[in-house]
Amino acid sequence: MIRRIALTTAGLLLAAGFGAAAELPDFTELVEDNAAAVVNVSTTRRQDERDRRFDGRGIEEFFRRFPPQQPPTPRVRPRSLGSGFVISEDGYVLTNNHVVEDADEILVRFADRRELKAEVVGTDRRSDLALLKVEADNLPTVRMGRSEDLDVGEWVLAIGSPFGFDYSVTAGIVSAKGRSLPTEQNENYVPFIQTDVAINPGNSGGPLFNLDGEVVGINSQIYSRSGGFMGVSFAIPIDVAMEVVEQIKSSGRVSRGWLGVVIQEVSRELAESFGLERPHGALISEVAPGGPADQSELQAGDVIIEFDGQPIERSSELPHYVGRTAANSEVGVAVMRGGERLKLKVKVGELPDIEGEGSVGQGTPDEPSSLGLVLEDVPEAALSRFELKGGVRVVQSTGPAADSGIRAGDIITRLNHQTVENQQAFRAIAKTLPKGRRVPVLIVRGGVQTFVPLSVPE
Repeated sequence: MIRRIALTTAGLLLAAGFGAAAELPDFTELVEDNAAAVVNVSTTRRQDERDRRFDGRGIEEFFRRFPPQQPPTPRVRPRSLGSGFVISEDGYVLTNNHVVEDADEILVRFADRRELKAEVVGTDRRSDLALLKVEADNLPTVRMGRSEDLDVGEWVLAIGSPFGFDYSVTAGIVSAKGRSLPTEQNENYVPFIQTDVAINPGNSGGPLFNLDGEVVGINSQIYSRSGGFMGVSFAIPIDVAMEVVEQIKSSGRVSRGWLGVVIQEVSRELAESFGLERPHGALISEVAPGGPADQSELQAGDVIIEFDGQPIERSSELPHYVGRTAANSEVGVAVMRGGERLKLKVKVGELPDIEGEGSVGQGTPDEPSSLGLVLEDVPEAALSRFELKGGVRVVQSTGPAADSGIRAGDIITRLNHQTVENQQAFRAIAKTLPKGRRVPVLIVRGGVQTFVPLSVPE
């Protein structure tokens, strides 16, 4: 009897499974319409002595000290392999910043097997996005959707190059929205889309589609203990991504709102002690001296329960709303203070740049100078932050500059004992440098000033 019941149950489950399978969506047309706009992104970086680590193969060190008679060939090391997608017919490609970071050369491969060199138009480390440009016309493009319209449980599909297998397709559902994943700087300005779509190394930067064939996210991260897919992956909402793209195109950089507070989650015990009926909001544990909040009536101990009309349930939601608020705009904030609800006004400031990130200006960057440097003027926010009167910021460092230890993000304030105020001053000084000699360069890195010796080519 038990066996018969088991068989009957199994039969019911099998029948139910067949019924469910018959209702699964057909992705074939979606893939056919969009695969051509998805690209493979590969990068290389010249390997110098700073990149080498002892790995037990002493023969490399032997030949470095006692080189063979024939000229050594340049060492080029593959850096990363990822995905991306074309957002405009004239060659703009969107991908993850971590796919192209520190790359000397970026190659974009299309479905028709064309490979084109790409230049970085701009990057945003906080959202892990990079906008690239290839010289081409009439390229196939994707259609943009709205990530805000996504529902948990909705079907989504990814196209990318996991482990280098081009145009691989995986599908799943949206398992959560608004996930907060702090960065290395302990910031969380991206409300990630969580899915169970199989995402693996190489999928980074690829598109996430809804069933209407619209891009709703950019695959960016996975949660894994093994390095491979374990059932949880995260995508950057396309609404956030396109805001970043528009800012990079229009101003060459990304501006975000800044409140200047340190916040923490409100636990059940804290809610009771602050006179809240239930745990919700963002508790201000510290107000940054001189920051926007410090110039307002906000104070440590306030629980922010509403920002610019948006209710705050969890503390992780507040940075998302603040970051998308235009700098210098005044917004309303509702707080709980001493068991009493107060309505305050605060003028949102501009979040300081992360040192080392940014764009290469409008359009494509200049070719590196004979010193191996591509430079830009230092933004006012960075000058104020480091209390500098002038300087130039390194966008790209190769050749002699890279060999001396100068890297992207460094701010150069003096060259050969002469003050560098801007790019024009740097170029003028560079023309007078003694060839074949080493000259001192004063750089600011992480707020610390350091001299490095730069070898001037013959």
